[in-house]
Amino acid sequence: MSQYVAAIDQGTTSTRCMIFDHDGAVVSVGQKEHQQIFPRAGWVEHDANEIWANTREVVGQALARANVGTSDVVAVGITNQRETTVVWDRTTGQPVYNAIVWQDTRTTAIVEQLGALGGGADRYKDKVGLPLATYFAGPKVRWILDNVDGARERADRGDLLMGTIDSWLIWNMTGGADGGLHLTDVSNASRTMLMDYRTLAWDAGIAEEMGIPTSMLPEIRSNSEEYGRGRKAGFLAGVPIAGSLGDQQAATFGQVCFTKGMAKNTYGTGNFMLLNTGEEAVPSQNGLLTTLCYQLGDGKPMYALEGSIAVTGSLVQWVRDSLGMISSAPEIEDVARSVEDNGGAYFVPAFSGLFAPHWRSDARGAIVGLTRYVNKGHLARAVLEATAYQTREVLDAMNADSGVDLTELRVDGGMVGNELLMQFQADLLDVPVIRPKIAETTALGAAYAAGLAVGFWSDLDELTAKWAEDKRWEPQMPADERERNYRNWQKAVTKSLDWVDEDVR
Repeated sequence: MSQYVAAIDQGTTSTRCMIFDHDGAVVSVGQKEHQQIFPRAGWVEHDANEIWANTREVVGQALARANVGTSDVVAVGITNQRETTVVWDRTTGQPVYNAIVWQDTRTTAIVEQLGALGGGADRYKDKVGLPLATYFAGPKVRWILDNVDGARERADRGDLLMGTIDSWLIWNMTGGADGGLHLTDVSNASRTMLMDYRTLAWDAGIAEEMGIPTSMLPEIRSNSEEYGRGRKAGFLAGVPIAGSLGDQQAATFGQVCFTKGMAKNTYGTGNFMLLNTGEEAVPSQNGLLTTLCYQLGDGKPMYALEGSIAVTGSLVQWVRDSLGMISSAPEIEDVARSVEDNGGAYFVPAFSGLFAPHWRSDARGAIVGLTRYVNKGHLARAVLEATAYQTREVLDAMNADSGVDLTELRVDGGMVGNELLMQFQADLLDVPVIRPKIAETTALGAAYAAGLAVGFWSDLDELTAKWAEDKRWEPQMPADERERNYRNWQKAVTKSLDWVDEDVR
């Protein structure tokens, strides 16, 4: 009998279920977008109930399209948008507020208050590997407890639970209010600012300082083990839920970056580069995050350095949806190819401030270098180049922190189909950029983790043997042109800083 592994990939803009066979090939896909809620400038929310409903729907779609029943699925893995945060009632199962998305900047005042207690942005960094920033989950929980009527009192009574989207899905999949398991994994826990990355345990002192009762926190587990089984009748009933990784760790796992020194970059809503640092957690001196890479069962945790960029693919969406400059995302490549270069225009997409390596929440988006010569094609090229420039900033920081220059970059995500961008990325980094044959590495990584836990795949060597190169882009740009372009980008970044103050939020 054929057997399969299912992966639920709950992303920023949509939810997918993908069915994989033993070769790691995609058998079928179900996908559905969910609403993006923008109550005011800088605020981004999702309806957690809509995400749960969509999850059930896309799993049904994928199973039907593969003509597969739950008895043929040996395990399911979950991957998710990491820092997006839900607070819900353990008795009713209802969220007390919309999920606050990782891009949201409403917690700026909370972050500033915590930093003012001493240490500034580095107050918790020695323990959690992260700077104080609106990006992470802890301050989002604090905001909900402070601003939703009755939430603080309910949390103090032990009635409320918090979690990233993985926790929300696992709780619902294993029974919800009727015995659902309240769990998270080390990779997602490492994005809350509440977990000590060395002990892999919640830090009660930080939780108290943030005003978050520890009764709200899920149990922390590894990325690959059987957590529980699906209890929803007709919805993966009895199927082991055996893998969970935050989306960028899942992509790293799917790219089989199992060896210290290997790196991948995912080009999605934002960009996220992870460098495997092995069993050593490397503190960053250059604006990167020290984070968990993965932990398999009771094995030793593996760590990573990460460069997180807030706006890359979402900039293309903005150009499409808000400006109407293109009618579909792939069209931007054709428009950009209508010109030879950016015409002197640079686009710094600091819509949610700047993440790595700057960590400047006061920054806002800027287009600079405009002249009457600049046309639609130049702006389209500037939009794509912004992704590559931000990646160069992260790679430079990564080389400095690790002490080892990267020799190649494995890439995945929706934007890697844009060959103009991939060539410019190789030119700007001066290293080969390599796309794998199986590009759906985020879902694949979740499937691999789940399959390993139940013995569907034997070990990491078997998974490594499945990786295959699809296309490679070699650097072609002369060094002087590369450095001139990058110098102009760095100048453009300075124009986006110091925009937000007491009068402008």
